Amino acid sequence: MTQPTEHDARDARDARLSIGDLAEQTGVSPATLRMWEQRHGFPVPQRLDSGHRRYLETDVDAVRRVLESRDAGTRLDVAIERAVRALQADAEFRTPSVWAELRRRHPHLDTHRLSKSTLLALSWAIEDEFAARADRAHLFGLFQRRRNFERAEQRWDELARVAASTFVYADFDADAARADDTTSIRRPVRVPLAVDAPMRREWAVVVDSVDLPIALTAWELPGQDDVANRDKVFESSWTVEPRAVRDAARICARVAADAGAAQAPSTLYHLADEPGPGMADLRSVTTLFNRVVAYVDRAPRSHG
Repeated sequence: MTQPTEHDARDARDARLSIGDLAEQTGVSPATLRMWEQRHGFPVPQRLDSGHRRYLETDVDAVRRVLESRDAGTRLDVAIERAVRALQADAEFRTPSVWAELRRRHPHLDTHRLSKSTLLALSWAIEDEFAARADRAHLFGLFQRRRNFERAEQRWDELARVAASTFVYADFDADAARADDTTSIRRPVRVPLAVDAPMRREWAVVVDSVDLPIALTAWELPGQDDVANRDKVFESSWTVEPRAVRDAARICARVAADAGAAQAPSTLYHLADEPGPGMADLRSVTTLFNRVVAYVDRAPRSHG
């Protein structure tokens, strides 16, 4: 017999919604929810010590994603399977950190110490290659501080117009970020990071796409408060492996969802499937590499 885990116990403590509450928040009747559970094992209620069955807030998002997928023409069983995979993927990550999770899950990725100016050149190359392809990818950018994003805001507004979803992370004001999230204009969703958030020390550009998935992630080494911004050194890594990029994208989307970004649950749902087993084609990687070389070559003059 399987013993309850600490995670199971935590879920039971957090489960507060009755089936009526779940029905009210999703628009799916209790009878239909019970039918889904009997036929498809979804949604799964938590059994409290009192014997009552309760649901988690994440179940609300999952049911809504099923409805969205059904409206798009997906079969119910397929829609539910994707929703379940999205919930499982959320539970896999230990730390709200792109750098830490990629190092843990993909330890074979090489790391390099790079200056901030070199990181900027790499970031611009990736951003421009993405914009040139305009393939409706999911795009994520970690900027550490609001002023860093503001310097790139015009570029990222343009990137957001050709992306399926776009999220940017920094020490944004939480109230302003929530107001910005409600706009109907296609712009980057600002995700505020708490003072103690691990991602406050990280720089990243993640492009989750079919043709050329890529993740550049870096962590600012401590003890550089007196170093000029362009000269700060980061431990850095980058990859075009689809599974690693998908993991990076899921971490970013999960952090956005936890911060209350309205678009994040839908993005998590679309990232639930595992990417294909292949790698980016050689021509695409070569094109990106050529762009990187040109941008890095100009970096010393641009930031001198």
